[in-house]
Amino acid sequence: MKQYLDLLQHILDNGEERTDRTGTGTLSVFGMQNRYDLRDGFPLVTTKKVFFNSVVRELLWFLKGATNIYDGLNPDCKIWDPWADDDGNLGPIYGYQWRHWEQFTQNPETGAYDKRHIDQINQVIKQIKETPDSRRIIVNAWNVADVERMALPPCHTFFQFYVINGHLDCQLYQRSADVAIGVPFNIASYALLLMMVAQECGLTPRYFVHTFGDAHIYLNHIDGVKEQLTRVPGALPQVHIADKPLFDLQFEDFELHDYAPQDFIKFEIAV
Repeated sequence: MKQYLDLLQHILDNGEERTDRTGTGTLSVFGMQNRYDLRDGFPLVTTKKVFFNSVVRELLWFLKGATNIYDGLNPDCKIWDPWADDDGNLGPIYGYQWRHWEQFTQNPETGAYDKRHIDQINQVIKQIKETPDSRRIIVNAWNVADVERMALPPCHTFFQFYVINGHLDCQLYQRSADVAIGVPFNIASYALLLMMVAQECGLTPRYFVHTFGDAHIYLNHIDGVKEQLTRVPGALPQVHIADKPLFDLQFEDFELHDYAPQDFIKFEIAV
């Protein structure tokens, strides 16, 4: 995971101070990219502990199209709690856009507009299997019409799959990246999604490409980042996924092996 540590160091060395929505303040750079080869191991940061169980639970929650923290996420994973309302609702966030993107079509007989939903995840799986050379194998979470209804607009906004020579790659565009807290989680989540889709489609997962818009370190994270940069990365772990159809996979179907992280580093979340 040297790529991740290099990103932290680059922001410390070259980032410019910038105000932000939370009022915390950041060191920020715009326009970066990292690449992780899953054939080298599962890209889970080892220079601090990342809670893999939470990665799995959140990803499965997204994939079921859920928008309420009590629909399979909380109490085992609390990362969305700060943004949920009193009933646990978050509005039409990631999972809703992935599985239930709203489309309105006019009924030619009545003139009324009917609402239907587009399942982007099923669409890309179908494309990978049927038209693997397509350059349109894309999932988009940034629905302009719904942004104001979301408790937190998508940070990881848009991802694309690429099939070649029996391999499957995935590139994510992330408009806003909290590099100390969020990015290790994002890397693991999209690497896991890549593995799941590749298994569903009979392909070998290869590159996860992580492209950033605003990549930042919050000012109150700098001391923890400096501590992390003194640590030497360990060997990458392995992840095993049960041989089941993608939408049949449950939390118990994921196994993490040989993960030996260094001590957890406490970073405060900017809300």
